[in-house]
Amino acid sequence: MVVIDPGHGGKDTGAIGVNNIREKDVVLNVAMEILRLNKTILNDEFDIYLTRYKDTLISLSDRTRLAKHLNANVFVSLHCNASQNYSKGIEVYVYNSDNLNTRKAIAIGASVLNESTQKLGFKERGVKFANFQVLRENTSFIPSVLVEMGFITYADEADYFLKPKNIRALALAVLMGL
Repeated sequence: MVVIDPGHGGKDTGAIGVNNIREKDVVLNVAMEILRLNKTILNDEFDIYLTRYKDTLISLSDRTRLAKHLNANVFVSLHCNASQNYSKGIEVYVYNSDNLNTRKAIAIGASVLNESTQKLGFKERGVKFANFQVLRENTSFIPSVLVEMGFITYADEADYFLKPKNIRALALAVLMGL
């Protein structure tokens, strides 16, 4: 069981980028495409559950509770980055703890990063540690990663997110990384 968490939602837009592109919309589009590709290309190889299927706000604690309740094998939170500076690329975050799930999360994160950067041409920003709630609350029982799929404040990457074929490519990269 894989829990895909499209970040933000509802009144929480997440970052707002170039041309008013909203993080909550991009990540939901990618998550829905992951579901579709898993069914059409991978013949439902993964049992995938989303934390949200539409534009609703789900609390961070409910996102982690859902993963625990479903007894998931991996938790992947999808986000878009934003910066005041000229920044671009994809990075993956894991929670730094001394347990097997952190090591597994690093491997999963590296795999997703490798698929996204080598196949799609994004700059690789690495696997990093962060104290994000969805990672911190999940790591004790499940490998958990948070994927920052590029900067919506960088025009080239924001424009990338506007094309359905690119959403499909990102979704496929995440799936292949898993």
